[in-house]
Amino acid sequence: MKRILLFLGTNLAVILVLSVVMNIVMSVLGVSFDTYSGLLVFAAIFGFGGSFISLLISKWMAKRTTGAQVIEKPRNETERWLVETVKNQARKAGVKMPEVAIYQSPEPNAFATGPSKNNSLVAVSTGLLQSMNKDEVEAVLAHEVSHVANGDMVTLTLIQGVVNTFVIFLARVVAGFINNALRGNQGGGRAGGGGFAYYGIVIVLEIVFGILASIIVMYFSRYREYRADAGAAKLVGADKMISALRRLGQGRESQLDSNMAAFGIKGKKARSELFLSHPPIEKRIQALQRGIK
Repeated sequence: MKRILLFLGTNLAVILVLSVVMNIVMSVLGVSFDTYSGLLVFAAIFGFGGSFISLLISKWMAKRTTGAQVIEKPRNETERWLVETVKNQARKAGVKMPEVAIYQSPEPNAFATGPSKNNSLVAVSTGLLQSMNKDEVEAVLAHEVSHVANGDMVTLTLIQGVVNTFVIFLARVVAGFINNALRGNQGGGRAGGGGFAYYGIVIVLEIVFGILASIIVMYFSRYREYRADAGAAKLVGADKMISALRRLGQGRESQLDSNMAAFGIKGKKARSELFLSHPPIEKRIQALQRGIK
């Protein structure tokens, strides 16, 4: 219940902020919703705005949704080892030391998030620490540090922003044409439309275009996982990363919240690989093995 309220509250706040920004920008630029340029501005504000706000509050949201506790002062040998390992890997990767956290979950998993390379968070589950040996945990940490070093959080945000913008824009443009045709108004001229029929068509088209657009986003998400695996292999060795992946392959699919699932080292299942945020474990292992040869 707490997670649901947090999700709803955050999204309502984002919509409110973007609405204020949109009104200011539209008035400054002097554009109208009835024009294609105005519609594109509207789509860009909501398409990129939501993505960037999510990026800016990503660490805060991750801590709240998973209950991750940042290691301020190590209380035991395990915590000291985690902090030192991430510190050394971050130095090798050329990024500022991320915050290191542990969250309670029986599922072996880990994630990295944050608004930039030098303002990030790396978190591991208690299940991962209990089920993996030090070499495997070291490889998982290297994978997450590689995500940070590659700037994957920002890259995926930009891709999501572009995709969101075109989904919002195209859905309204196409809905406008359909709505005009249904009303017998062939002249058109307006970028948008009005009435229940128009908004109903917009909703349907946003769902359809959103599904198609997610294929693009998931492709880039899988690509970044391959790159992070390769980065981990450079930092700690391919054998350790392969061993960690094999261990991850023995468990269930990711149990992370849907908003966090794409950031975990292990993803959720899907009916088609096109909609997977993570490549199958077997393919990730094969990619690393090809790199060894």
